[in-house]
Amino acid sequence: MKQKTWPRSSSALHFTAFPFIRRPAPADTATFSKTPRTPLPFLNSKIESSSAPDFAALPYDVLSRIAASFTLPSLRAASLVCRAWRDALKPLREAMAFLRLGKKFKHGRGGVKPSLSKALAFFLKGAARGSTLAMVDAGLIYWEMGKRDEGIAWYRKAADLGDPAGQCNLALSYLQASPRKANEAIKLLFKASYSGHVRAQYQLALCLHQGQGVAQSLQEAARWYLRAAEGGYVRAMYNTSLCYLMGEGLVKSHRLARKWMKKAADHGHCKAQFEHGLSLFSEGDMMKAVVYLELATRAGERAAAHVKNVILHQLSSSSRDRAMFLADSWHALPSSSR
Repeated sequence: MKQKTWPRSSSALHFTAFPFIRRPAPADTATFSKTPRTPLPFLNSKIESSSAPDFAALPYDVLSRIAASFTLPSLRAASLVCRAWRDALKPLREAMAFLRLGKKFKHGRGGVKPSLSKALAFFLKGAARGSTLAMVDAGLIYWEMGKRDEGIAWYRKAADLGDPAGQCNLALSYLQASPRKANEAIKLLFKASYSGHVRAQYQLALCLHQGQGVAQSLQEAARWYLRAAEGGYVRAMYNTSLCYLMGEGLVKSHRLARKWMKKAADHGHCKAQFEHGLSLFSEGDMMKAVVYLELATRAGERAAAHVKNVILHQLSSSSRDRAMFLADSWHALPSSSR
């Protein structure tokens, strides 16, 4: 599912900057400490507590639904609560084993050859045991195979169980549907975004930026770009930088624009590498400029190659070799792709 990074052309009208509202500082706790306290007599008396809660009373189907999106560490922790929970969560623990096998065959890890069919078989076994994580991966495989209806069906099952990734993927499939189901997509994106799903936050920001399926709100768009960027989503880092750079939706700040552009570049965003390289060039930092421009060139930014070659002619042979060595040994910082 390809997504645009910035939803408008450079010739479009800019939108108005706004300052984030600062919350009032918390009250000074020292003022409360000076207030005389009235002793509460019941604190000194013996509290007659009721019996411990009966965790085993929770119905199996309710517990399985709650834990459907749990990762293996969370499942193991929940299984220690009581014997009833351990027994109820056994299918989900088994699902994690199938999920791991599915990922092995999908990505060709652990000495196995990549096989989408084998990966799908394991994901379906995990999904049959109630894991929404396996449901989403099964949906992704079906989508890659061109079987979009099957993929959407699994996204919907995961979304109905409250899985943010399922909600996000279902929303994206609705946005690509014909006819487009934009209103339904926006509802799902809001749910996933409030759950902290950074890809959903970024996509929601794009929709708010464009007024797609929702009333256009450029301030809200910038806010969600920033939240997704803070969560580690690379495209959102780049868009946040542009918001700060042009004062669109965020207070104009060259310092913060540069900060987020560098973050996006260091996480592998090729356009950010190109633009950060140009910024370094304008500041006279030729060596670093060449490194970022070389990285952008290798990622397919053709315009970066011309600027890089101009700078290389101004560097000594040893400096050129050093710049290429730094580019060869460079690795992108890890980022969130959820």
